[in-house]
Amino acid sequence: MQHKFTAMNLQDIPKLKHTTSDNFFLLAGPCAIESETMALQIAEKVCKITDDLKIPYIFKGSFKKANRSRIDSFTGIGDEKALKILRKVSETFDIPTVTDIHEVSDAALAAQYVDVLQIPAFLVRQTDLVVAAAQTGKVVNLKKGQFMSPEAMKHAVQKVKDAGNEKAWITDRGTMFGYQDMIVDFRGIPTMRAFAPTVLDVTHSLQQPNQTSGVTGGRPDMIETIARAGIVNNVDGLFIETHFDPSNAKSDGANMLHIDHLEKLLTNLSAIRRTINSL
Repeated sequence: MQHKFTAMNLQDIPKLKHTTSDNFFLLAGPCAIESETMALQIAEKVCKITDDLKIPYIFKGSFKKANRSRIDSFTGIGDEKALKILRKVSETFDIPTVTDIHEVSDAALAAQYVDVLQIPAFLVRQTDLVVAAAQTGKVVNLKKGQFMSPEAMKHAVQKVKDAGNEKAWITDRGTMFGYQDMIVDFRGIPTMRAFAPTVLDVTHSLQQPNQTSGVTGGRPDMIETIARAGIVNNVDGLFIETHFDPSNAKSDGANMLHIDHLEKLLTNLSAIRRTINSL
């Protein structure tokens, strides 16, 4: 039996608005927190769009980036500095926030500042990390490993539950296809929805990793194509990284959506969701 993401599930997250709208929910923001001004500007624009469209919205921003191709790649502005910015975003716009963690000690630290803890795809099999996140009592968003089948994600979800936390999500971010491309297998959405609410990470699904330059590439021109397919296949939520100037973003700029395109995209996707809901 497939999982149905209900208003009661959404109420697990403080400050989340429009929980009865029957729309998809959205995790969106920059890849990494670069500055307070940047984070507040992005949150303000996305809040306006999601309020107008009645989309439950969670601001996303990484407080640090541990998985980098090169040692000289940007990793963050300082852990507590970035986490305090995430708290300020939450307080300023009265919205929940999500960030990813990479080490067991990150769980308790980040849980003081954000509402959802995200486990990166490369780390989703790390039992100690998943358990530490679960034990904070926060919602735990489990990124599906690029190397894992949808069916295998039930074990990651079970780890969260066995640690005493029923609030687990799964996020699909594509599966490795050769060395430098990602493919979304939409057959996995109904499979994973049987285990937990399921999110489609649209922008990371369009990454082109392992480039010879050591800088990940991407296909942002395909964002709406992938997002539409996710909505048609009843995904519960969408994850979209967005920025005012992706070409100069300090992380993952090659696959991020320019924020000027976000309103039209979400308007189109909301219309598709209404159609799907009516069937």
